[in-house]
Amino acid sequence: MPIAAWFAGNRLIHPAPGLPVLKLGHGHQVEAEQDASRSTKVIARQPAVAGSFYPADPDRLRRQVTELLVGVSATAKTTPKAVIAPHAGYSYSGQIAAAAFATLRDGAQRFARVVVIGPAHYVAIRGIALPTVDAFETPLGRVPVDRDAVSEIADLPFVLPSDAAHAPEHALEVELPFLQIVLPSFSLVPLVVGDAAAQEVADVLARLWSGPETLLVVSSDLSHYHSYEIAQRLDAATAAAIEKGDWASLGPGQACGYLPIAGLIVEANRRNLKARRLSMCNSGDTAGPRDQVVGYGAWAFG
Repeated sequence: MPIAAWFAGNRLIHPAPGLPVLKLGHGHQVEAEQDASRSTKVIARQPAVAGSFYPADPDRLRRQVTELLVGVSATAKTTPKAVIAPHAGYSYSGQIAAAAFATLRDGAQRFARVVVIGPAHYVAIRGIALPTVDAFETPLGRVPVDRDAVSEIADLPFVLPSDAAHAPEHALEVELPFLQIVLPSFSLVPLVVGDAAAQEVADVLARLWSGPETLLVVSSDLSHYHSYEIAQRLDAATAAAIEKGDWASLGPGQACGYLPIAGLIVEANRRNLKARRLSMCNSGDTAGPRDQVVGYGAWAFG
């Protein structure tokens, strides 16, 4: 199971494998709010890494994401069906994530539903976890969970409800502000992948694939803890596998989100979609030292 990465001060911390799984007593992670228009309570997952991976202040966050997107060179006019984006703190991987989300700008009006899928970093789970909450909150506002889409996959035996898996998880959360800035509005299908098979991920994505109104976002970093030079070699091989559609060669040493990536490739191969590399670097290129780095890459499928 990949282990989480987070900020301590201005450092990106990757605790060593073998640390105990967090015990969840996060009462602050899920918040109920009365919706007067519906006379019902809206249960929202609260941000877990606002103020650490990205700014908690809405104005600062909006400004940072906008600046990252503006910094992306002109992209191809073809709007992708799916993207792969990294999920570290924005000072480390924000420019790479922006390269993925900038490809959505020209076709932003078409997307009404976004499937965001990434690896479980904190809670050991068997299968693929769905939340039971009604929405995900960020400093930029609330994103509703698409309950109709959730119901389309809830009967699969390897899909389970687990708010505990979602409450502390940064892999999905850090992608949301980019989506909130780029897309006018959207509903969310948030999925956390634990101990699962690539084909199971592909089966879920196949059910959710739908038409041009649905976007798929796979959240993953690349290699972890290697020297700068070794990471470059490992990540180049991973990039080649993604671009060749060779999902079977991916493993936990290549990417923390290798299972979501592999599942996407399985389904993309079936639909004759190819990956196009948008950007790639590692933390030694952005904000960290070069003795132990984390790799980042962005791809578009279309």
